[in-house]
Amino acid sequence: MKKKVLVTGATGFTGGYLTEELAKRGYEVRALSLANQNVDKLKELGVDVVIGDLTNKETLIPAVEDVEIVFHIAAIFREQNVPNQYFFDVNVGGTKNLLEASLAANVRRFVHCSTVGVQGEIKNPPAKESDPYDPGDVYQRSKVEGEKLALKFFKENAIEGVVFRPVGIYGPGDLRFLKIFRWVNSGKFRMIGKGDVLYHLTFVRDLVDGIILCGEKNEAIGEIFTLGGNQYLKLSEFVKLLASILGVPEPKASIPVWPVWLGGLLCEIACYPFRINPPIYRRRVDFFIKDRAFDISKAKRLLGYNPKVDLVTGLKMTADWYRQENLL
Repeated sequence: MKKKVLVTGATGFTGGYLTEELAKRGYEVRALSLANQNVDKLKELGVDVVIGDLTNKETLIPAVEDVEIVFHIAAIFREQNVPNQYFFDVNVGGTKNLLEASLAANVRRFVHCSTVGVQGEIKNPPAKESDPYDPGDVYQRSKVEGEKLALKFFKENAIEGVVFRPVGIYGPGDLRFLKIFRWVNSGKFRMIGKGDVLYHLTFVRDLVDGIILCGEKNEAIGEIFTLGGNQYLKLSEFVKLLASILGVPEPKASIPVWPVWLGGLLCEIACYPFRINPPIYRRRVDFFIKDRAFDISKAKRLLGYNPKVDLVTGLKMTADWYRQENLL
């Protein structure tokens, strides 16, 4: 018999890839969607779409009915135009609602998507799952609380629980990394600082393979897994590689960190009361000054996780998609 699974966040980037792959592998897939989302692609895949809201527990009851595995991908991700409390309402309260609804429906396994951001700045890279929490912003703090809530729930209740933390997700369809592709492609890129911090990425299809292993393998139960690509490198090396793939000269210019960081702080202060996106903000500066490198050996050892798409191939596929969509 086909396993019936629920995917939250199925209209998003990672959730969309996960839903498509689960359907290809013969799972019977249900998706939870907000009422205002475009679900045409999901329906084309034969996915059963249930309209609901993580902050409204009653709407989750039909979503988890007869489901064997829940893949909880949905989250509020660093939106600039919502109150801070909304991160906790969705990423913590919504997770609690879904966990409770899943337990009541006798869901066998709950796979919870966290983020490597719960560990904040990595002091001794590459970071292991056992390294301490060190969240740096409201999104990361809400994800820490959501992860801790899920782990506690798994221990106290009769449900198989798994937490995974994805590393820098990219690939065709992603728009988050479009900014740096455009910046390098334009010839206007300026390194902020020395570019000697470490950077780590994960091609979305490799990530999806890892997520499904979290749902399938008995070895996953009760564990936390970092899911990332095989390679991390210095930010300066990443930019050089990206320029080569895009066919533009390697950027050479750089600017000091702290004037940009201070400008970001002032922009955030000025823009927040009006709920508008600041043109510069401190989190963007973090990209240039904080190490992001992670040890994925635990997922390889216990899950058989094996990222297949190397960084050059993945970046080229992503650049080709941007060009195809006239985004570069």
